[in-house]
Amino acid sequence: MNKPQSQYPVQGAGLGLRRPLADKLMAHPPSDIDFMEIAPENWIHVGGALGKKLRFFTERYPFLIHGLSLSIGSPAPLDEQLVRDIKEFMAEHNILMYSEHLSYCGDDGHLYDLMPIPFTDDAVKYVAGRVQRVQDILEQRIALENVSYYAPTDSSMSEKDFLLAVLEEADCDLMLDINNIVVNSINHEYDTGDFLRDMPAERIRYFHIAGHHVEAPDLRIDTHGSAVDDQSWQLLSDAYDLFGPVPTLLERDFNFPPIDELLGEVRRIRQLQDDRSAERAAHG
Repeated sequence: MNKPQSQYPVQGAGLGLRRPLADKLMAHPPSDIDFMEIAPENWIHVGGALGKKLRFFTERYPFLIHGLSLSIGSPAPLDEQLVRDIKEFMAEHNILMYSEHLSYCGDDGHLYDLMPIPFTDDAVKYVAGRVQRVQDILEQRIALENVSYYAPTDSSMSEKDFLLAVLEEADCDLMLDINNIVVNSINHEYDTGDFLRDMPAERIRYFHIAGHHVEAPDLRIDTHGSAVDDQSWQLLSDAYDLFGPVPTLLERDFNFPPIDELLGEVRRIRQLQDDRSAERAAHG
């Protein structure tokens, strides 16, 4: 299976398109946004006024999709019809890449939450086989996201080693979520720098960054409902030091601030990217 001509499907700083934001963004389509991302399950087979709104954006911005319900680690059979629907949806809207969570969300039915896959060798092989089947149907590579989790079901392997093993066994790509590294590092007591440095640079396609909820000093909840915190901004800067100015998308799912405040975080992403590019150019 061929790799993309460029390592990155998009460039710059992006924003996750959510329905409550659509009208405000349509009124004044911002130049601060370089690309957008949506969950395909929320838009496949949607027509009428909402379908026209989506078309408004896909005609103006490069688009990626980030799935919610493929349930790649589920014991249930792979939902191949969903994969075929995603393939058709990507072609219809010229969508550049599909990523999914390295998790599962149910067995016979959906739990409406992302559950951790057991960190075992058997799970590596099982998940990798399902990823390869998805890539065969789509006729293109997909990226998996490192996910937040709270109570591992089996820790025979570390989170990091499990993630790396799946990527290698499946020969797929990585969508690296910076916020999830911060959340998991606090909840499970590991070093963010060690995790980051071991990520395979050649597999990274883009980053996510988002806010989370501080439940207690030793407990963070991945919510996407608040501003990005200082630790996540610092880790994003560290990631640019390691990997260069990787395309980065801001996720915000609820508690939306005024649009200019939201775009201010997108601009902050781009400023960090520009600073890193300038530093690299200055040092040859």
